[in-house]
Amino acid sequence: MMSKPEQLWFLNTRVTVRVAAADGANHMTVLEHEAPYGDSPPLHVHAEEDEVFHVIAGELRCRVGGREFSLRAGDTVRAPKDVPHTYLVVSPEGARFLTVTCVGHFERLVRALGRPAAHDGLPVASGAPTPEQATALADACLAHGITLVGPPLVDMHAAP
Repeated sequence: MMSKPEQLWFLNTRVTVRVAAADGANHMTVLEHEAPYGDSPPLHVHAEEDEVFHVIAGELRCRVGGREFSLRAGDTVRAPKDVPHTYLVVSPEGARFLTVTCVGHFERLVRALGRPAAHDGLPVASGAPTPEQATALADACLAHGITLVGPPLVDMHAAP
């Protein structure tokens, strides 16, 4: 069954819900992300779901456990549940990638913190979160089975 994909602004990214957890018995979720250069969520752990990243365009640097991967269009990596992971968009033009999960917690987090995209493209960047925003993000993550365990990645090659 095809319907118009839902588009949300989630933090500094645009997320298109390609497959919602509610669409099937196994709660598979496929989300397409459009993210700007430098975007990186805090290092985090999913308690109940693996997360698969598949790059459509651009380049990501992913950390999964103690390993780092450079991913380009067509590359895929899996972050198993209970393993700390994050990514950093390193391509100047930003990146587009899919995340696939099978419990629905991450999708519910995106819906809880997201808002309908008001227009094509990315939301206006809000910069670094305030301490209150960081606490609210950590609390929302915990409520959805995700624990923040470290800082985002930074681009060591970026100009100061």
